[in-house]
Formats: sequence, structure tokens, C-alpha cells
Amino acid sequence: MQEITVWDAVTPAIFHEHIRPLCRPAILRQCVSDWPIISASDVHHCASLLTSMATSAPIQAVRAAPETGGRLHYSADMRSMNFARITPTLPQFLAALIAAADMADPPILAAQGIVIPAHLPGFTDRHVMPLLSPAITPRIWIGNAAKVATHNDPSENLAVVAAGRRRFTLFPPDQLPNLYMGPFHPTPAGTPVSMVHVTAPDHARYPRFATALAAASVADLLPGDGLYIPYGWYHHVEAFGPFNILVNYWWNDARTDLGSPWDALMHAMMSLRALPQDQREAWRAMFETYVFQAHGDAAAHLPDHARGILAADTPADIAAMRQSILRNLGQG
Repeated sequence: MQEITVWDAVTPAIFHEHIRPLCRPAILRQCVSDWPIISASDVHHCASLLTSMATSAPIQAVRAAPETGGRLHYSADMRSMNFARITPTLPQFLAALIAAADMADPPILAAQGIVIPAHLPGFTDRHVMPLLSPAITPRIWIGNAAKVATHNDPSENLAVVAAGRRRFTLFPPDQLPNLYMGPFHPTPAGTPVSMVHVTAPDHARYPRFATALAAASVADLLPGDGLYIPYGWYHHVEAFGPFNILVNYWWNDARTDLGSPWDALMHAMMSLRALPQDQREAWRAMFETYVFQAHGDAAAHLPDHARGILAADTPADIAAMRQSILRNLGQG
């Protein structure tokens, strides 16, 4: 495995000018150590603090049997998930989590990605993220010893532990072929996940995963610690103990008027994957040249007035390209 860089006393300038440009994961030690929830003396105090701020609106949560070992994933035949979706209020979920903490063999409970302003108004006023714009919406993840399968996000991510302990295993984007990803639909939580159980991998069934592990890094986080996950990095998340809380922030600085890369990928799979090998290789060269600009600006040798779609950038250019694509799709 690879070492992960640990930063102390991170300021906004350090984060944006020195950490993010590296495009590598980084542990930010005690970046939110002054949060009130972190200073809560015990689990009951922590849950009480959240309950006092919570609305009565239902949340999305999951419940799994103890025999899953905490791994939220597919059923054995992959026809369904190995957990049930539930919609309690946040106070009801916290009460169930506290009750489970006293059980010898508790169910797995996880409330994932709860939008904080909608369900915990007032939380952000008392729990400020000093490294990011306040316009970025925080989300909270609460549960016991759950394991979230390896996946990636179409955004940058800053995750901070507010209670308990979490371990992230991170894989660079180029390890995708070695992660043995599952189907696009259905998925446990909206994005494809790896079929490999990181904490107990079956190397006979998934032999290339050993290569992914060699390129991976591990971040163990305690309350107050943060983890920066660059865009597109794959990560497996393991929570420990009967009660833990994570708050995360997703953001993407890319333009929002250019359409979805995910949609472009799906259309490319539909239109290119079934082509004969020689045709796919020809299109690979075109994508590398025109899309990924592997050899530099593909229109650099042309005068500005002759670049056309090769230099499309203005809102009018983008609108014209979109209309052309829609017309072509309509003729399919």
C-alpha cells in the first residue's frame, strides 16, 4: 500500500493552494476539533445534541441483519440488496441506534447522506467548516459498524469524523479495471460499487484486486480528523463501534452547462462498445485526440475563425452543439 500524507494545522490557504492541487488524498488532523459535537462526553450526550436540533421529517436509512457483518451490498444472488430501506425520523433513528448499542448482536443501522440544513437546522451555525465555502451543503452519516463498498463520486469530497472511528481505503481512478465493479443498475446507493469485500477479499475470484491494493492507501480517522478525497478517487468506508458520525462536503468546480460526463459515458457504451475491434481502435484515437487532448490542442494549427466545434466554448456554441446532438438522437 501507499503512504497517505498527513497535514496538521491546515488553513484555507494551505488546503486550496497546496493540498487540492496535488490531486491526492490527504488526512487533515483535527481540522474541526472545536466542534461542539466532538466535545460531547458520551454517546448519549452526542445523540441528545443531535435530537435537540432535528426536525420531524423522515430520513432515508438502512437496516441490515447482523450476519451481513456490516457490509451493505447485494444479496447472494444479486437480485436485491442485503438490507432493508427504512424511513424513520432522525430522533427515532437515533433512539434505535442507542438501543442497538446495548445488544450483544445488534442489527446494522446506517443513515447515509442526510442533508443537514433540511434535517438539522442550526447545526451548521455551531459546526462551521473553516476550509470551504459556506455555500457547500453538508451531509451527515450516522450509524454503527457498517461497511460501505468501494465506489467513487463525481466531485471532490471533504469528510470529517464527528464521533467514533472510521477507516477509508482509497484507490486512484486508474485502478478501476482491478476493482471488479458491479452493475450500473441497481446499486446499493446510486453509484456502482466494487464486488470485492475489502476487509476479506476473495483473491481467487478477483485476482487483479491485489494490484489495486498495492496502489491503495488507508486513512484511519478519529473525531476532529478530516479526509480530502480528490475527484473520482474510489473509496471503501468502514465504521467501527456502536455509534459514529461523519459529516461530508461534496463540491465540483467544473462548468455546469456542458452536460453530464456520465451521460456521455453511457451513450458511448451504447454506440461504441459493439463496434468491431478496428473501429473501436479508430474511435479510441479520436477520443484521445479530441476529448482528452492527449497530444495537446487538436486545433492549435488552425486559425481562430476555422476552429469551429474544436474550440466551442461560449454558451451559444454549447447550445448549438446540444441541439445538434438532440437532432441526431432523434433520428436514431
